[in-house]
Amino acid sequence: MSSIKTQTLKGFRDFLSKDAMQRQWLKNKMIEVCELWGYEPLETPTLEPLELFTGQIGEDEKLFYKFKDQGDRSVALRYDQTVPSCRVIGQYAGQLIMPYRRYQVQPVFRAEKPQKGRYREFTQFDIDIFGIASPLADAEVIALTLDIYRRLGFKTAKAVINNRDLMKNVPYTAISSIDKLKKIGSEGVIQEMIEKGIDKNKAREYLSYVQNIKPDETIKLIFEYLSSSGFPTEWYSFEPTLARSFSYSQGPIWEIVIPEYSAGSVAGGERYDKLVEKISNQKIPATGIAIGFDRTLKAAIECNIMPEFTSVSNVLVSVFSKDLWNNAIGLSQDIRRNNISVELYPDPSIKLEKQLKYANRKGIPFVLIQGPEEVEKKVIKLKNMKTGEQETMTLDQLIKKLGFVI
Repeated sequence: MSSIKTQTLKGFRDFLSKDAMQRQWLKNKMIEVCELWGYEPLETPTLEPLELFTGQIGEDEKLFYKFKDQGDRSVALRYDQTVPSCRVIGQYAGQLIMPYRRYQVQPVFRAEKPQKGRYREFTQFDIDIFGIASPLADAEVIALTLDIYRRLGFKTAKAVINNRDLMKNVPYTAISSIDKLKKIGSEGVIQEMIEKGIDKNKAREYLSYVQNIKPDETIKLIFEYLSSSGFPTEWYSFEPTLARSFSYSQGPIWEIVIPEYSAGSVAGGERYDKLVEKISNQKIPATGIAIGFDRTLKAAIECNIMPEFTSVSNVLVSVFSKDLWNNAIGLSQDIRRNNISVELYPDPSIKLEKQLKYANRKGIPFVLIQGPEEVEKKVIKLKNMKTGEQETMTLDQLIKKLGFVI
Protein backbone atom coordinates (compact mmCIF):
# COMPACT_ATOMS: atom_id res chain seq x y z
CA MET A 1 0.00 0.00 0.00
CA SER A 2 1.40 3.43 -1.00
CA SER A 3 2.35 5.80 1.84
CA ILE A 4 2.33 8.89 -0.41
CA LYS A 5 0.08 11.66 0.89
CA THR A 6 -2.46 12.68 -1.72
CA GLN A 7 -2.44 16.37 -0.90
CA THR A 8 -0.76 19.55 -2.10
CA LEU A 9 2.03 21.36 -0.30
CA LYS A 10 0.95 24.26 1.92
CA GLY A 11 0.42 27.39 -0.17
CA PHE A 12 0.02 25.43 -3.42
CA ARG A 13 -3.27 24.48 -5.07
CA ASP A 14 -5.01 22.22 -7.54
CA PHE A 15 -7.69 23.71 -9.79
CA LEU A 16 -10.48 21.31 -10.68
CA SER A 17 -12.68 21.89 -13.71
CA LYS A 18 -14.94 24.67 -12.38
CA ASP A 19 -12.04 26.58 -10.82
CA ALA A 20 -9.91 26.16 -13.93
CA MET A 21 -12.76 27.43 -16.13
CA GLN A 22 -13.13 30.51 -13.93
CA ARG A 23 -9.41 31.20 -14.22
CA GLN A 24 -9.48 30.68 -17.96
CA TRP A 25 -12.42 33.11 -18.29
CA LEU A 26 -10.59 35.80 -16.31
CA LYS A 27 -7.30 35.32 -18.17
CA ASN A 28 -8.98 35.47 -21.58
CA LYS A 29 -10.97 38.60 -20.71
CA MET A 30 -7.85 40.39 -19.48
CA ILE A 31 -5.82 39.37 -22.54
CA GLU A 32 -8.64 40.56 -24.79
CA VAL A 33 -8.54 44.07 -23.29
CA CYS A 34 -4.71 44.24 -23.38
CA GLU A 35 -4.69 43.37 -27.07
CA LEU A 36 -7.37 46.01 -27.72
CA TRP A 37 -4.76 48.49 -26.45
CA GLY A 38 -1.97 47.04 -28.63
CA TYR A 39 -0.07 45.01 -26.00
CA GLU A 40 1.73 41.81 -26.99
CA PRO A 41 2.40 38.62 -24.98
CA LEU A 42 5.71 37.73 -23.35
CA GLU A 43 6.73 34.56 -21.48
CA THR A 44 9.93 33.99 -19.48
CA PRO A 45 11.39 30.86 -17.79
CA THR A 46 10.20 29.63 -14.40
CA LEU A 47 13.83 29.30 -13.25
CA GLU A 48 16.33 32.17 -13.39
CA PRO A 49 19.84 32.75 -11.99
CA LEU A 50 19.55 33.78 -8.34
CA GLU A 51 21.78 36.80 -8.99
CA LEU A 52 19.10 38.23 -11.28
CA PHE A 53 16.77 38.81 -8.31
CA THR A 54 19.35 39.41 -5.56
CA GLY A 55 19.51 43.07 -4.56
CA GLN A 56 16.54 44.07 -6.71
CA ILE A 57 13.44 43.41 -4.58
CA GLY A 58 14.10 45.07 -1.23
CA GLU A 59 13.23 43.60 2.16
CA ASP A 60 11.44 40.52 0.85
CA GLU A 61 14.45 38.58 -0.45
CA LYS A 62 13.82 36.12 2.38
CA LEU A 63 10.82 34.96 0.33
CA PHE A 64 12.92 33.68 -2.60
CA TYR A 65 12.56 30.01 -3.49
CA LYS A 66 16.27 29.41 -4.11
CA PHE A 67 18.48 26.34 -4.39
CA LYS A 68 21.49 24.84 -6.16
CA ASP A 69 20.77 23.03 -9.42
CA GLN A 70 22.57 19.90 -10.62
CA GLY A 71 25.29 22.08 -12.13
CA ASP A 72 25.89 23.65 -8.69
CA ARG A 73 24.49 26.97 -9.93
CA SER A 74 22.49 29.20 -7.60
CA VAL A 75 19.00 29.54 -9.08
CA ALA A 76 15.60 30.88 -8.01
CA LEU A 77 12.02 30.31 -9.02
CA ARG A 78 10.48 33.36 -10.66
CA TYR A 79 9.73 35.80 -7.79
CA ASP A 80 8.04 38.35 -10.03
CA GLN A 81 7.78 39.13 -13.74
CA THR A 82 9.24 42.64 -13.68
CA VAL A 83 12.86 41.63 -13.04
CA PRO A 84 12.91 38.89 -15.75
CA SER A 85 11.37 41.35 -18.22
CA CYS A 86 14.31 43.70 -17.54
CA ARG A 87 16.64 40.82 -18.43
CA VAL A 88 14.69 40.36 -21.67
CA ILE A 89 15.21 44.05 -22.50
CA GLY A 90 18.97 43.64 -22.11
CA GLN A 91 19.15 40.30 -23.95
CA TYR A 92 16.99 41.28 -26.93
CA ALA A 93 17.41 45.07 -27.05
CA GLY A 94 18.32 44.97 -30.74
CA GLN A 95 15.23 42.95 -31.67
CA LEU A 96 12.54 44.80 -29.70
CA ILE A 97 10.75 47.73 -31.32
CA MET A 98 10.42 50.66 -28.91
CA PRO A 99 8.11 51.61 -27.39
CA TYR A 100 7.63 47.97 -26.43
CA ARG A 101 4.26 47.14 -24.88
CA ARG A 102 3.92 43.73 -23.28
CA TYR A 103 1.59 41.72 -21.09
CA GLN A 104 2.68 38.59 -19.24
CA VAL A 105 0.59 36.07 -17.31
CA GLN A 106 2.54 33.33 -15.52
CA PRO A 107 2.93 31.85 -12.02
CA VAL A 108 5.36 33.38 -9.51
CA PHE A 109 6.72 31.80 -6.33
CA ARG A 110 7.18 33.30 -2.86
CA ALA A 111 7.98 31.40 0.34
CA GLU A 112 5.65 33.44 2.52
CA LYS A 113 3.00 32.56 5.08
CA PRO A 114 -0.21 31.64 3.22
CA GLN A 115 -3.21 33.81 4.11
CA LYS A 116 -6.42 35.06 2.52
CA GLY A 117 -5.62 35.96 -1.07
CA ARG A 118 -1.93 35.00 -0.72
CA TYR A 119 -0.27 31.74 -1.77
CA ARG A 120 3.25 30.44 -2.32
CA GLU A 121 2.51 29.85 -5.99
CA PHE A 122 0.20 32.34 -7.60
CA THR A 123 -0.44 33.95 -10.96
CA GLN A 124 0.43 37.52 -11.86
CA PHE A 125 -0.78 39.44 -14.86
CA ASP A 126 1.72 42.16 -15.77
CA ILE A 127 1.29 45.07 -18.19
CA ASP A 128 4.29 47.25 -19.10
CA ILE A 129 5.58 49.88 -21.52
CA PHE A 130 9.32 50.16 -22.22
CA GLY A 131 10.96 53.08 -24.01
CA ILE A 132 8.79 56.04 -22.92
CA ALA A 133 10.01 58.34 -20.12
CA SER A 134 6.93 60.58 -20.08
CA PRO A 135 4.29 60.14 -17.34
CA LEU A 136 1.88 59.68 -20.26
CA ALA A 137 3.11 56.07 -20.40
CA ASP A 138 2.25 55.62 -16.71
CA ALA A 139 -1.13 57.18 -17.40
CA GLU A 140 -1.77 54.75 -20.26
CA VAL A 141 -1.04 51.72 -18.08
CA ILE A 142 -3.35 53.07 -15.36
CA ALA A 143 -6.08 53.73 -17.94
CA LEU A 144 -5.71 50.25 -19.45
CA THR A 145 -5.91 48.65 -16.00
CA LEU A 146 -9.05 50.60 -15.12
CA ASP A 147 -10.51 49.55 -18.48
CA ILE A 148 -9.81 45.89 -17.64
CA TYR A 149 -11.58 46.06 -14.28
CA ARG A 150 -14.57 47.98 -15.63
CA ARG A 151 -14.96 45.60 -18.58
CA LEU A 152 -14.80 42.68 -16.16
CA GLY A 153 -17.80 44.20 -14.39
CA PHE A 154 -16.30 45.84 -11.29
CA LYS A 155 -18.41 48.99 -10.90
CA THR A 156 -16.37 50.57 -8.09
CA ALA A 157 -12.77 49.65 -9.03
CA LYS A 158 -10.54 52.68 -8.47
CA ALA A 159 -6.92 53.71 -9.04
CA VAL A 160 -5.15 55.40 -6.10
CA ILE A 161 -2.08 57.25 -7.32
CA ASN A 162 1.05 58.90 -5.90
CA ASN A 163 4.55 59.84 -7.04
CA ARG A 164 7.60 58.34 -5.29
CA ASP A 165 9.62 61.34 -6.48
CA LEU A 166 7.69 63.36 -3.90
CA MET A 167 9.33 61.15 -1.23
CA LYS A 168 12.92 61.59 -2.38
CA ASN A 169 13.91 63.00 1.03
CA VAL A 170 12.48 59.96 2.85
CA PRO A 171 14.78 56.88 3.17
CA TYR A 172 13.58 53.58 1.74
CA THR A 173 13.51 51.95 5.20
CA ALA A 174 10.90 54.51 6.25
CA ILE A 175 8.97 54.24 2.97
CA SER A 176 8.62 50.47 3.31
CA SER A 177 7.07 50.99 6.76
CA ILE A 178 4.79 53.83 5.69
CA ASP A 179 3.50 51.54 2.93
CA LYS A 180 1.85 49.47 5.69
CA LEU A 181 -0.07 52.44 7.15
CA LYS A 182 -3.54 51.09 6.34
CA LYS A 183 -2.68 47.71 7.82
CA ILE A 184 -0.97 48.67 11.08
CA GLY A 185 -1.93 52.33 11.64
CA SER A 186 0.23 55.37 12.43
CA GLU A 187 1.63 54.08 15.72
CA GLY A 188 2.42 50.72 14.15
CA VAL A 189 4.32 52.45 11.34
CA ILE A 190 6.30 54.60 13.78
CA GLN A 191 7.11 51.60 15.98
CA GLU A 192 8.33 49.61 12.97
CA MET A 193 10.59 52.50 11.92
CA ILE A 194 12.00 52.69 15.45
CA GLU A 195 12.72 48.95 15.35
CA LYS A 196 14.67 49.57 12.14
CA GLY A 197 16.86 52.08 13.97
CA ILE A 198 15.13 55.30 12.99
CA ASP A 199 14.89 57.93 15.74
CA LYS A 200 11.34 58.28 17.11
CA ASN A 201 11.08 61.99 16.31
CA LYS A 202 12.48 61.40 12.84
CA ALA A 203 9.97 58.59 12.29
CA ARG A 204 7.10 60.92 13.17
CA GLU A 205 8.58 63.57 10.90
CA TYR A 206 8.80 61.16 7.95
CA LEU A 207 5.21 60.00 8.43
CA SER A 208 3.87 63.54 8.81
CA TYR A 209 5.80 64.66 5.72
CA VAL A 210 4.33 61.87 3.58
CA GLN A 211 0.79 62.38 4.89
CA ASN A 212 0.91 66.03 3.78
CA ILE A 213 2.30 65.52 0.27
CA LYS A 214 0.37 67.43 -2.43
CA PRO A 215 -0.11 66.43 -6.10
CA ASP A 216 2.64 67.65 -8.45
CA GLU A 217 2.63 68.27 -12.22
CA THR A 218 3.21 64.56 -12.92
CA ILE A 219 0.06 63.61 -11.02
CA LYS A 220 -1.90 66.39 -12.72
CA LEU A 221 -0.75 65.18 -16.17
CA ILE A 222 -1.87 61.63 -15.36
CA PHE A 223 -5.25 62.88 -14.15
CA GLU A 224 -5.65 64.91 -17.34
CA TYR A 225 -4.98 61.77 -19.42
CA LEU A 226 -7.55 59.77 -17.45
CA SER A 227 -10.10 62.55 -17.79
CA SER A 228 -9.49 62.77 -21.55
CA SER A 229 -10.00 58.98 -21.72
CA GLY A 230 -13.54 59.52 -20.45
CA PHE A 231 -12.96 58.14 -16.97
CA PRO A 232 -15.02 59.95 -14.30
CA THR A 233 -13.09 61.45 -11.38
CA GLU A 234 -14.47 58.89 -8.91
CA TRP A 235 -12.45 56.21 -10.75
CA TYR A 236 -9.11 57.64 -9.55
CA SER A 237 -7.65 59.77 -6.75
CA PHE A 238 -4.41 61.06 -5.24
CA GLU A 239 -3.19 59.08 -2.20
CA PRO A 240 -0.18 60.72 -0.46
CA THR A 241 0.55 57.77 1.87
CA LEU A 242 0.69 55.21 -0.94
CA ALA A 243 4.38 54.21 -0.94
CA ARG A 244 4.82 50.82 -2.69
CA SER A 245 7.43 48.78 -0.82
CA PHE A 246 9.56 47.60 -3.76
CA SER A 247 13.00 49.19 -3.61
CA TYR A 248 12.98 49.73 -7.38
CA SER A 249 9.78 51.81 -7.37
CA GLN A 250 10.28 55.35 -8.64
CA GLY A 251 8.18 58.07 -10.24
CA PRO A 252 4.42 57.48 -10.46
CA ILE A 253 3.12 54.65 -8.27
CA TRP A 254 -0.45 53.39 -8.06
CA GLU A 255 -2.73 50.60 -6.89
CA ILE A 256 -6.17 49.36 -7.89
CA VAL A 257 -8.63 48.92 -5.04
CA ILE A 258 -12.13 47.46 -4.97
CA PRO A 259 -14.07 48.73 -1.93
CA GLU A 260 -16.22 45.58 -1.69
CA TYR A 261 -13.12 43.37 -1.56
CA SER A 262 -11.61 43.39 1.93
CA ALA A 263 -8.28 41.60 1.37
CA GLY A 264 -6.43 44.66 0.06
CA SER A 265 -5.44 46.11 -3.29
CA VAL A 266 -5.78 43.85 -6.34
CA ALA A 267 -2.99 45.41 -8.43
CA GLY A 268 0.01 47.69 -8.05
CA GLY A 269 2.28 49.54 -10.44
CA GLU A 270 5.22 51.90 -10.66
CA ARG A 271 7.91 53.32 -12.89
CA TYR A 272 11.24 51.45 -12.67
CA ASP A 273 13.72 53.02 -15.13
CA LYS A 274 16.71 52.48 -12.83
CA LEU A 275 15.97 48.77 -12.43
CA VAL A 276 16.01 48.28 -16.20
CA GLU A 277 19.36 50.06 -16.46
CA LYS A 278 20.81 48.13 -13.52
CA ILE A 279 19.87 44.72 -14.93
CA SER A 280 20.10 45.28 -18.69
CA ASN A 281 22.80 47.99 -18.89
CA GLN A 282 20.37 49.78 -21.21
CA LYS A 283 19.02 53.26 -20.47
CA ILE A 284 15.46 52.36 -21.39
CA PRO A 285 12.61 53.86 -19.32
CA ALA A 286 9.91 51.49 -18.11
CA THR A 287 6.62 51.53 -16.28
CA GLY A 288 4.01 48.89 -15.56
CA ILE A 289 1.64 47.12 -13.23
CA ALA A 290 1.39 43.68 -11.66
CA ILE A 291 -2.22 42.56 -11.35
CA GLY A 292 -2.93 40.05 -8.61
CA PHE A 293 -4.71 37.45 -10.71
CA ASP A 294 -5.87 35.33 -7.77
CA ARG A 295 -7.09 38.33 -5.79
CA THR A 296 -8.96 39.64 -8.81
CA LEU A 297 -10.56 36.21 -9.25
CA LYS A 298 -11.69 36.11 -5.62
CA ALA A 299 -13.00 39.65 -5.90
CA ALA A 300 -14.98 38.69 -9.02
CA ILE A 301 -16.59 35.84 -7.10
CA GLU A 302 -17.31 38.00 -4.02
CA CYS A 303 -18.80 40.77 -6.18
CA ASN A 304 -20.96 38.26 -8.12
CA ILE A 305 -19.57 39.10 -11.55
CA MET A 306 -18.12 35.64 -12.22
CA PRO A 307 -20.24 33.69 -14.74
CA GLU A 308 -21.62 30.28 -13.74
CA PHE A 309 -19.55 27.44 -15.18
CA THR A 310 -20.70 23.83 -15.26
CA SER A 311 -19.39 21.94 -18.29
CA VAL A 312 -17.51 22.91 -21.42
CA SER A 313 -19.76 20.49 -23.31
CA ASN A 314 -22.99 21.87 -24.78
CA VAL A 315 -24.20 18.48 -25.96
CA LEU A 316 -23.81 14.86 -24.86
CA VAL A 317 -24.22 12.28 -27.61
CA SER A 318 -25.58 9.21 -25.89
CA VAL A 319 -25.02 5.67 -27.14
CA PHE A 320 -28.25 3.71 -27.47
CA SER A 321 -26.53 0.33 -27.86
CA LYS A 322 -23.24 -1.27 -28.86
CA ASP A 323 -24.61 -1.83 -32.36
CA LEU A 324 -25.05 1.95 -32.80
CA TRP A 325 -21.64 2.96 -31.47
CA ASN A 326 -20.28 3.94 -34.91
CA ASN A 327 -23.42 5.99 -35.60
CA ALA A 328 -22.85 7.89 -32.38
CA ILE A 329 -19.22 8.62 -33.34
CA GLY A 330 -20.32 9.95 -36.73
CA LEU A 331 -23.07 12.09 -35.19
CA SER A 332 -20.58 13.62 -32.75
CA GLN A 333 -18.24 14.58 -35.57
CA ASP A 334 -21.06 16.03 -37.69
CA ILE A 335 -21.97 18.41 -34.85
CA ARG A 336 -18.36 19.32 -34.01
CA ARG A 337 -17.81 20.37 -37.62
CA ASN A 338 -20.32 23.13 -36.88
CA ASN A 339 -18.23 24.43 -33.92
CA ILE A 340 -20.61 23.10 -31.26
CA SER A 341 -18.95 21.56 -28.21
CA VAL A 342 -19.88 17.86 -28.08
CA GLU A 343 -19.08 15.07 -25.66
CA LEU A 344 -19.60 11.45 -26.71
CA TYR A 345 -20.36 9.05 -23.87
CA PRO A 346 -17.28 6.78 -24.04
CA ASP A 347 -18.77 3.42 -23.02
CA PRO A 348 -21.46 1.83 -25.25
CA SER A 349 -22.20 -0.84 -22.63
CA ILE A 350 -23.68 1.67 -20.15
CA LYS A 351 -27.46 2.01 -20.04
CA LEU A 352 -29.07 5.18 -21.37
CA GLU A 353 -30.51 6.07 -17.95
CA LYS A 354 -27.04 6.25 -16.43
CA GLN A 355 -25.80 8.37 -19.35
CA LEU A 356 -28.59 10.87 -18.71
CA LYS A 357 -27.66 11.04 -15.02
CA TYR A 358 -24.07 11.72 -16.07
CA ALA A 359 -25.21 14.66 -18.22
CA ASN A 360 -27.24 16.04 -15.30
CA ARG A 361 -24.35 15.80 -12.87
CA LYS A 362 -22.02 17.61 -15.27
CA GLY A 363 -24.58 20.27 -16.17
CA ILE A 364 -24.60 19.42 -19.88
CA PRO A 365 -27.74 21.17 -21.21
CA PHE A 366 -28.66 18.82 -24.10
CA VAL A 367 -28.50 15.08 -24.79
CA LEU A 368 -28.88 13.50 -28.22
CA ILE A 369 -30.56 10.09 -28.45
CA GLN A 370 -30.55 8.00 -31.62
CA GLY A 371 -31.99 4.50 -31.43
CA PRO A 372 -32.60 2.05 -34.32
CA GLU A 373 -35.89 3.77 -35.24
CA GLU A 374 -34.28 7.22 -35.40
CA VAL A 375 -31.33 5.88 -37.43
CA GLU A 376 -33.70 4.33 -39.95
CA LYS A 377 -35.69 7.58 -40.31
CA LYS A 378 -32.47 9.68 -40.28
CA VAL A 379 -33.61 11.79 -37.35
CA ILE A 380 -32.30 12.51 -33.82
CA LYS A 381 -34.02 13.11 -30.49
CA LEU A 382 -32.88 16.25 -28.68
CA LYS A 383 -33.52 16.15 -24.93
CA ASN A 384 -33.43 19.42 -22.96
CA MET A 385 -32.00 18.37 -19.60
CA LYS A 386 -33.35 21.43 -17.80
CA THR A 387 -36.99 21.11 -18.91
CA GLY A 388 -37.10 17.40 -19.77
CA GLU A 389 -38.67 18.19 -23.17
CA GLN A 390 -37.74 16.08 -26.20
CA GLU A 391 -37.89 17.01 -29.87
CA THR A 392 -37.26 14.86 -32.93
CA MET A 393 -35.57 16.49 -35.92
CA THR A 394 -33.16 16.05 -38.80
CA LEU A 395 -29.43 16.71 -38.46
CA ASP A 396 -29.73 20.05 -40.28
CA GLN A 397 -32.61 21.13 -38.03
CA LEU A 398 -30.67 20.00 -34.97
CA ILE A 399 -27.54 21.97 -35.88
CA LYS A 400 -29.61 25.06 -36.64
CA LYS A 401 -31.45 24.82 -33.29
CA LEU A 402 -28.29 24.17 -31.28
CA GLY A 403 -26.56 27.10 -32.96
CA PHE A 404 -29.47 29.31 -31.96
CA VAL A 405 -29.92 28.26 -28.31
CA ILE A 406 -26.28 27.76 -27.24
